[in-house]
Amino acid sequence: MDKNLIQHLKKLEERHTNIEVRKNSDQLDNILADEFFEIGSSGYMFDKEECLEGGVVLTEMSLHNYEIHPLSDGVVLSTYFIEDKTRKRNTLRSSIWKHIDGRWQLVFHQGTITKLKVEDIQG
Repeated sequence: MDKNLIQHLKKLEERHTNIEVRKNSDQLDNILADEFFEIGSSGYMFDKEECLEGGVVLTEMSLHNYEIHPLSDGVVLSTYFIEDKTRKRNTLRSSIWKHIDGRWQLVFHQGTITKLKVEDIQG
């Protein structure tokens, strides 16, 4: 597994979950692919336009247990755990990143609420 790719995608994922980036539609637009869609932890679906115009949830989150799983050339599934310090709840997350126009862009994201805690997932 390419450790540089893992670190690069992890940094992009951390930017995607960062409050300051989520407040800035230009920065968020740069991360999200045009065909981006999300199934939120709320159970509702959102597309890129809805995320940029309506905004996204602004919470303090920390990312744990980041892993990537190559799906095909230029397409990667990432999985990780989020500790949401603002809402005091945790989620299991998955994202699909695609290499488009010379850079990695987020095409799909899903969050599922879990009762697991950080200490439960760290071995």
